[in-house]
Amino acid sequence: MSYKLGILDQSPVVEGASNYDTLQKSVNLAQKAEEWGYERFWVSEHHNSDLVAGSSPEVLVSYLLAKTKTIRIGSGGVMLQHYSPYKVAENFHVLSTLEPGRVDLGVGKAPGGLPLSTKALQYGTVNTGSDFEERLILLQQLINNNLPDTHDLAGVMATPIPSEKPETYLLGASPNSAKLAANLEISFAFARFINSDNEVLKESAKIYRELFPNGTFIVSVGVIAAPTEEEAKELAGSQKIVKVHLASGRTLTLQTIEQAEKFGKESGEEYEVKEYDADIIKGTPEQVKGILDELHGLYGVDEFILHTPIPNSEQRIRSFILLSPNYINKVAVHS
Repeated sequence: MSYKLGILDQSPVVEGASNYDTLQKSVNLAQKAEEWGYERFWVSEHHNSDLVAGSSPEVLVSYLLAKTKTIRIGSGGVMLQHYSPYKVAENFHVLSTLEPGRVDLGVGKAPGGLPLSTKALQYGTVNTGSDFEERLILLQQLINNNLPDTHDLAGVMATPIPSEKPETYLLGASPNSAKLAANLEISFAFARFINSDNEVLKESAKIYRELFPNGTFIVSVGVIAAPTEEEAKELAGSQKIVKVHLASGRTLTLQTIEQAEKFGKESGEEYEVKEYDADIIKGTPEQVKGILDELHGLYGVDEFILHTPIPNSEQRIRSFILLSPNYINKVAVHS
């Protein structure tokens, strides 16, 4: 393949499973992903949720690094609006010092939860969460140890300084995010599983490539593979994406209608909740690969991060196996 493949794992809580079991499944999946030939394994950040267990990606990343040997491990992503860029840089410098060349620092703009958890995360701090670009710039300056002499923090270092700095990725789903990543000369991951509008993807890819031709362009896609097309369609079922549209112009993607309604009420704004069909790439491994090949050719995608929203653990793991580089390459050799 002319592109790489990675996995995004949100540590989904399956009914009847304990939180311990849920996180251990993430550990097992990371270990298997390494065996299957995947390039990287990312974990997400969600707060005050009983649907996913991954609330602290930097902690989970450290555990996964200790339980694997070669695969890149990272955050998909750290929700920077809540945190001090200096502390984030320190966390990932420690990780990169322990495991040089294996650490990804994915950064996102979303809150990762409802207004109440955002209030809890920022409680007791001087933080409005409205200065994301400024925070991202500071984070990069701290990672690169090149704070300007005129900066209020000039002279400070995020120690320990690793022999190989973590790779920074901006996560987003818009041309504006692509432009910001390109201007800062950092890698960009477009969340197509959140925004499946290919015109938006096209514009984002165009802007990123024009401004930063040598940058790494990743697309995170919702995918389900099965031995037959019929089973894949059945597994995808009637998957939906739920969005809450706030009067201020903000739009956020939630996992359920109940969460979206709660977000709207907690926001204190007028709001509207809408449900959309999820644009999941589904089919046999060959069919899915064909679609990924097409997206790669159209938009110059360097890597796809696979997000597979199947509740059944066995069927979800099977989908990752069927799409894994080792499996696909083996099929290609024998075809």
